Amino acid sequence: MRDITAQGQTVEEAIQNGLKELELNRDQVEVEIMDEGKKGIFGIGSRLAMVKVIEKENSVKIVTEYILDVAKKMGAEISLEAKEEGKDVYVQISGENLGVLIGKHGQTLNSLQYLTQLIANKQSEQFRNIFVNVGDYRERRYETLSNLAEKMAGKALKTKSAVHLEPMPSFERKIIHAVLSENEKIETHSEGRDPYRYVVIKPAR
Repeated sequence: MRDITAQGQTVEEAIQNGLKELELNRDQVEVEIMDEGKKGIFGIGSRLAMVKVIEKENSVKIVTEYILDVAKKMGAEISLEAKEEGKDVYVQISGENLGVLIGKHGQTLNSLQYLTQLIANKQSEQFRNIFVNVGDYRERRYETLSNLAEKMAGKALKTKSAVHLEPMPSFERKIIHAVLSENEKIETHSEGRDPYRYVVIKPAR
């Protein structure tokens, strides 16, 4: 994150000088006014305005650079698209040898997403939610979890006992809860502590 101290005849001129030096737009920076300056009389006693122009933290840039570096070290040649929507940053990865980034049941991908979120929020004043997808894995995983939820709900009703699923990250547990939320015969809740927190499916009382 860069910053620069700039001067000008007015505060606005000082800001524009700082933007030009950093090669940034106004919405990419924060401005701290250090001295509003003084015109003086006939130039006597005049003083230039002084501001500090600070580059805003670019979450998309941080996320992109981190994931590209990790993928390279893991031997995956990738390209990615990242977009920011409010507090959320969505990353879509494509390329070769993507399986290494997904791992068994998406464990590597979930870890990558978790670590990327830590990096993005390390020095950020505003919390960012990071969502990372490789190919169409998340869509296929949603379908898998939906089918699993229905199957395990059926098992719980048949055996009239609670069924414990494998540990999952919070966003995957939410899928299970959402899929079964309209089934009046079933209740769901989560137990345990992350990263070993899991969903329990049981017949409604």
